Amino acid sequence: MPSSHRPGLRVSSGLTIPESELSWRFSRSSGPGGQGVNTADSRAELVWDAANSAVLSPHQRNRLLDRLSGRLVDGVLTIAASEHRAQLRNRDAARDRLVALVAEALRPPAPPRRPTAPTRGSKERRLKAKQRRTETKNLRRPPRDS
Repeated sequence: MPSSHRPGLRVSSGLTIPESELSWRFSRSSGPGGQGVNTADSRAELVWDAANSAVLSPHQRNRLLDRLSGRLVDGVLTIAASEHRAQLRNRDAARDRLVALVAEALRPPAPPRRPTAPTRGSKERRLKAKQRRTETKNLRRPPRDS
């Protein structure tokens, strides 16, 4: 796939990873493939050096390195795709996976939860429901002879 058609990977409106920062490796894939399974290099690995990327701001780089620390090896992110028979489809799958992974890692954290106390009405309703349930179960018991 010529890089002239794709200027880069668009992650968000403000971030596009240029093709020059991406590198590919291809190898033989396991799984289905018929006669060509042992000859075609259909497994695609997309490699991106996130730690040394020129398109990330220092804030974005810190957030990305922190959130993806378990997937990075020396600041390099590697995505492998081998679920399709065709190398081209595996390349597209790896690209899509990289975009989703980076976008999720750069998303700002959710606001912290503000703890709330149950209202008086909800407490009363809960206790009333428990009382009704207790009465129902007590009515099921056999009569006690005293």
